[in-house]
Amino acid sequence: MADFRILLIDDEEAQIASLKSFLKRRNYKVRTALSGKEGLEIVRTENIDLVFTDYRMPEINGLEVIKEVKKINPEILIAVITAFSATEDAVEVMKAGAFDYLSKPINLDELEILVNKAKEHTHLVSENKLLREQLEDKYKFNSIVTQNPKMEEVINTAGRVAKSKATVLIRGESGTGKELIAKAIHYSSNRKDKPLITVNCAALTENLLESELFGHEKGSFTGATSQRIGRFEQADGGTLFLDEVGDIPLQTQIKLLRALQFGEFERVGGAQTLKVDVRVITATNRNLEELIRKGLFREDLFYRINVVSITIPPLRERKSDIPLLIQHFIDKYNKENAKEISGITKEAQNILMRYHFPGNIRELENIIERAVVLARENIILTSDLPSGMNADNSRTILDPYNLSDSYSEKIAAFERAMIKEALETKHGNQSQAAKLIGISERHLRSRMQKLNIINHIKQG
Repeated sequence: MADFRILLIDDEEAQIASLKSFLKRRNYKVRTALSGKEGLEIVRTENIDLVFTDYRMPEINGLEVIKEVKKINPEILIAVITAFSATEDAVEVMKAGAFDYLSKPINLDELEILVNKAKEHTHLVSENKLLREQLEDKYKFNSIVTQNPKMEEVINTAGRVAKSKATVLIRGESGTGKELIAKAIHYSSNRKDKPLITVNCAALTENLLESELFGHEKGSFTGATSQRIGRFEQADGGTLFLDEVGDIPLQTQIKLLRALQFGEFERVGGAQTLKVDVRVITATNRNLEELIRKGLFREDLFYRINVVSITIPPLRERKSDIPLLIQHFIDKYNKENAKEISGITKEAQNILMRYHFPGNIRELENIIERAVVLARENIILTSDLPSGMNADNSRTILDPYNLSDSYSEKIAAFERAMIKEALETKHGNQSQAAKLIGISERHLRSRMQKLNIINHIKQG
């Protein structure tokens, strides 16, 4: 790392000359200053990665140099060179923000180790910064692929709530993109430089979930061989995303409610009350109101997490997004698999447009990834789709952007899908289905006959 820039501040010219010579031989760019004042001027006007400063200097000592450098640029690393042996002095400089210190007389091997450690630290910080910027770009709201009004409303609501501290409940079926919206909220918030911690509440048993969320003390239960920091502590200053919040056991819900209300909790087996500053986003594919009626979810917790509610529509209700999503996933998996798939045939796209997608966007992504990997041509064919994808056409809403289908075909397809959905919702009861749609039962039967819709659903 030949462009690693080091500044030496010391009022002893001989010391500076010796250190400069040693570092220059190792191809570092080195600047020198004979006083704290001169050194701070260099920090203000030039790019510096690491500062070595003597502790005892006239006018401005090493401790004051640390404080001033940190005001100018907190990312500059500072090492103090000192003859002190008192532990309290070492603690003081480290508290002030020093990266490390070296004792006089300086051991050049120790100096080189410290410089290498500083280089590695700078490199990691730089990588983390780049990664964070990439994550911000990836999860910005404008990177969400949609042209659907319902999804535009979702994005608009999420964008407006992002910079607040309000808890958000994201609702929707599995695979609709709840985690994507949660990440977009975090990376658009004032907490974007702090951690985003995710917990899948459905994947853990009650005991494990409580330990996962709040941590545990050594010996608090069998297997707890050491202290463990929980996800609330890890997310301090940032965001905690609780996925599948409807699966949290009642006993854990009590402790979660307190953490949300007061920002405090105890680790499992611990007596110390810990305080954190955490913004909580939750998600579920379950009907929480129904769980409350059954006594499986606390009503007070529901009101606490449901300050802002966002419902993501399933893919079958945003079919106009399918062509956009297909191309998005083709581009994504072309890059990952070094492929050059240009698109999808009209026939293959129509099959996808007719499909009901119980697994939503996640299912569509898996289908396109598979097709990209298996495609023998430079375009996705019907043969590249999973067998059985020729879905029931009675569930079809044809692509409104495909102008090759006639107006009457599109209207019939929409009406067929609407009637079938109403019949399923009302468990085959034609009278209730007609009422749901807003037509008479006689009119419903007439349209079913006209559209050749057979009601196979047994009334329950």
